Amino acid sequence: MTNLSQIQSTILPELQKLNERISTHLRTDNALMNNVIDNFLRIKGKQIRPILVILSAKLLGQVNDNVIASASAVELLHNASLIHDDVVDDTKTRRGTTTINGLWDNHIAVLVGDFFVSTSLQEAISTGDPRAINAIANLGKLLSLGEIDQIYNARFNNLSEDAYFGVINRKTASLFVACVEMGCFAVNATDRQIQLLSRYAELLGLCFQIKDDIFDYFDDKKIGKPTGNDLREGKITLPLLHVLLTDRSEPMLKLSQKELLSEDEIMQLISYAKAHGGIDYAYRRMEQLYAQSVDILAQLPAGPNRDLFDSLFRYVISREN
Repeated sequence: MTNLSQIQSTILPELQKLNERISTHLRTDNALMNNVIDNFLRIKGKQIRPILVILSAKLLGQVNDNVIASASAVELLHNASLIHDDVVDDTKTRRGTTTINGLWDNHIAVLVGDFFVSTSLQEAISTGDPRAINAIANLGKLLSLGEIDQIYNARFNNLSEDAYFGVINRKTASLFVACVEMGCFAVNATDRQIQLLSRYAELLGLCFQIKDDIFDYFDDKKIGKPTGNDLREGKITLPLLHVLLTDRSEPMLKLSQKELLSEDEIMQLISYAKAHGGIDYAYRRMEQLYAQSVDILAQLPAGPNRDLFDSLFRYVISREN
């Protein structure tokens, strides 16, 4: 099973409760805020993060109200980060629809993002578990630091795989880890179970970001962003990074370090990464991460629920958007 809709179908009642809860807790007495939020919630993302919360709880216990509140907390914080990212990157469309800042303006988008953050914290508080509250608060810090790390690496040409994985660990994997932690906390999982699932989630999050970075090298409307967008923003991701570090082409290295790249230069770097095996290398790294996840999952309770975690990892590698 590598189809996300099949995975979602196994927890459909829980996802329905989650989406109803999110809508209810975002409802205000302000017509403009309600209008902006209703429009935003019309387009559902993959919801992989709350799926992880729910699957973690099902693997190690029973889904309860705290599980749904925890899933709501992480999904709200994730969406807040997307809203704020759209402002920072001046992104006008996401998932094929106009962003909040594209439809209204940056002022409203920042305020709505802040509202999502506060609601996320309220959801974490509602669980009554200080660990859940700390997980959400710490996650907000890590997401911000990940973005700052990425800006630093781009501006100072910090080209190394360690630096790259440090960035994606904070900006992406940290959210996946928080998801399984929240699910585990809600069902009183053991410290060992939390440790194992957290490591699985870290590997999954790294893999998710690598696949996102691969998308940047191909023209596909399903992806929802233009080819070379990362390079346009000064970000050198794994496919090109690997080739620059191994091929040691001085002209390509200098080109990659230019502050502003033309469209022709972006396509030149993309072609260079593809021709020298950058995409193949990124896929090999994802398969290595998957192999590690298999070893970790083998130490958790066997059964259909555990199999879903394996299916989710395979989906992340094979997904098309």
